[in-house]
Amino acid sequence: MERGKMAEAESLESAAEHERILREIESTDTACIGPTLRSVYDGEEHGRFMEKLETRIRNHDREIEKMCNFHYQGFVDSITELLKVRGEAQKLKNQVTDTNRKLQQEGKELVIAMEELKQCRLQQRNISATVDKLMLCLPVLEMYSKLRDQMKTKRHYPALKTLEHLEHTYLPQVSHYRFCKVMVDNIPKLREEIKDVSMSDLKDFLESIRKHSDKIGETAMKQAQQQRNLDNIVLQQPRIGSKRKSKKDVYTIFDTEMENTSPKSEQDSGILDVEDEEDDEEVPGAQDLVDFSPVYRCLHIYSVLGARETFENYYRKQRRKQARLVLQPPSNMHETLDGYRKYFNQIVGFFVVEDHILHTTQGLVNRAYIDELWEMALSKTIAALRTHSSYCSDPNLVLDLKNLIVLFADTLQVYGFPVNQLFDMLLEIRDQYSETLLKKWAGIFRNILDSDNYSPIPVTSEDMYKKVVGQFPFQDTELEKQPFPKKFPFSEFVPKVYNQIKEFIYACLKFSEDLHLSSTEVDDMIRKSTNLLLTRTLSNSLQNVIKRKNIGLTELVQIIINTTHLEKSCKYLEEFITNITNVLPETVHTTKLYGTTTFKDARHAAEEEIYTNLNQKIDQFLQLADYDWMTGDLDNKASDYLIDLIAFLRSTFAVFTHLPGKVAQTACMSACKHLATSLMQLLLEAEVRQLTLGALQQFNLDVRECEQFARSGPVPGFQEDTLQLAFIDLRQVILQSPSEVKIIAIFERN
Repeated sequence: MERGKMAEAESLESAAEHERILREIESTDTACIGPTLRSVYDGEEHGRFMEKLETRIRNHDREIEKMCNFHYQGFVDSITELLKVRGEAQKLKNQVTDTNRKLQQEGKELVIAMEELKQCRLQQRNISATVDKLMLCLPVLEMYSKLRDQMKTKRHYPALKTLEHLEHTYLPQVSHYRFCKVMVDNIPKLREEIKDVSMSDLKDFLESIRKHSDKIGETAMKQAQQQRNLDNIVLQQPRIGSKRKSKKDVYTIFDTEMENTSPKSEQDSGILDVEDEEDDEEVPGAQDLVDFSPVYRCLHIYSVLGARETFENYYRKQRRKQARLVLQPPSNMHETLDGYRKYFNQIVGFFVVEDHILHTTQGLVNRAYIDELWEMALSKTIAALRTHSSYCSDPNLVLDLKNLIVLFADTLQVYGFPVNQLFDMLLEIRDQYSETLLKKWAGIFRNILDSDNYSPIPVTSEDMYKKVVGQFPFQDTELEKQPFPKKFPFSEFVPKVYNQIKEFIYACLKFSEDLHLSSTEVDDMIRKSTNLLLTRTLSNSLQNVIKRKNIGLTELVQIIINTTHLEKSCKYLEEFITNITNVLPETVHTTKLYGTTTFKDARHAAEEEIYTNLNQKIDQFLQLADYDWMTGDLDNKASDYLIDLIAFLRSTFAVFTHLPGKVAQTACMSACKHLATSLMQLLLEAEVRQLTLGALQQFNLDVRECEQFARSGPVPGFQEDTLQLAFIDLRQVILQSPSEVKIIAIFERN
């Protein structure tokens, strides 16, 4: 019973569900009916649902049939009306077709015109779009054309700026075009091209600078010379002087002149063409000769490209190589001053360029790099100068070299380079200069002494007298009182030698100029060099003359007189040095002149040579002696050779008038002793085994002639019979008998 109730309940529930589904199907849109039907098939009673659906369809068909039957008469009337309208509609259709045909024929031209208008409008629209696109692309093309023009004219730095604008500003706006892609792909190549071309310009600049360094240096040294001359004028005329330009002022002037008077194109290689300036014209600035724009451009380009360090390393490496080439002196540099000048010009030109680069660029070169190069240059330059200057034998060339080195040092000092080592080296060259001067003056002294006539200087007028006195400090009241013509006691070599000593002092002084030495140092240098001149050069020259084989007694006597006067002139040489150096002789450590010793030594050598020469002359006369020791004849006069000898001695001692008394007396005593000794040797020769009384008497006459000569006082100053004592031994021998003479002779031989 309960099961029946449950089945009945389920049936009612299913019928209600089917009813709901049917309502949804009737009221729901056809597109959304799927889910509703799906719910039917998800259940198990779709058969019942189909039955209910067919029942519902039959109900709807009956309703439709009822409604049609209700409206049937109206439907029939409507059909009748439609049949009437069909005829009229056919007429209307025919009219419309005919109208359409006419309209098509009439509008055919209009369609063609409209089609043409359409095409024109399309073209107009395309042209407008093209113009817009071209206006967008035109700045890119113009910029690219500008870039090409700049590269063609080698304006690389502006080209690089243009390339930057093109890449970052213009190309991004039209990047979808194919030509823009080509440009974008070409930009790295253009950068490399700019980089390579700018580096090529730099190489050309470096090569040009290397070739023209001497011209740059020559100009810089001319500037320094002009500045030195100007400073000298300022010192002499302080009211008219002008201020010395500092290096900063030099660069300011340089920059101004570059802007106003020296326009340069960016393709210049480095050196501007300038005409040679005359010495009396203003010399242009050394930097004015150089166009540094290739360096600046290349530096900027590499900086923009992020390769500044590469550029700096390359520049420094190349300049170091050039420095080594510049510092290599030519092998024949020592032969002429031009060789040294060109060498210095190249060095100065190199460092003027580097100094300008240092002050006009930021970091391309630094002070440490410059100092390193300068230390290398200084050491190599000093070594080269030491080597080549040692070959110089001409003092004028050495002096010119010194002046050139001073100018070289002053020029570089203006640019801030330390040059103390150069001045220290000049002190070494000073010793060499002194040696070359000594060699030169050795020749001068030799020529003076060889060309001298060794006779007192005759003067016939007051002018001639004053001229000699003006050349040599000589004062003699008695000589001044004597009437003309008269003679000085010395020969011409005295004033000539004296003046040459002064010339030597002047030459030494010339070397000390501009060396930044104190007056004491200059004085000491001059005195030491003069002492060498006197004690070595002049002394050797005098000794060579004195020792000459053909020197005569007259020449020797004159040499003694001359050296006596030169010895007295040494004090005037001291005063002369004092006047030019302003250092008093009393100053501590002042070197004294050794001229007195030099002339004394020369005089002593001449005196000894006189003694030797006199003895040789006596020997020559004695060689003419031809005694016949066995003769019985007597001439009652002295032998001819002895008479001639005595006459020679008288004339010789007469020349000794101007000699110091002691010298003349010593010479006379030496001659008499030598004569007595020689006569004694003649008498005691081994060959003389016996002699006659007549021969002894003849010999006695000769001895008496000698004694008479001694008593006559050929040289004043002897006391009484002092000179006769030279013959006392000979007289004692003659007073003995001939037998005793032989005994004495045999005794002497044994």
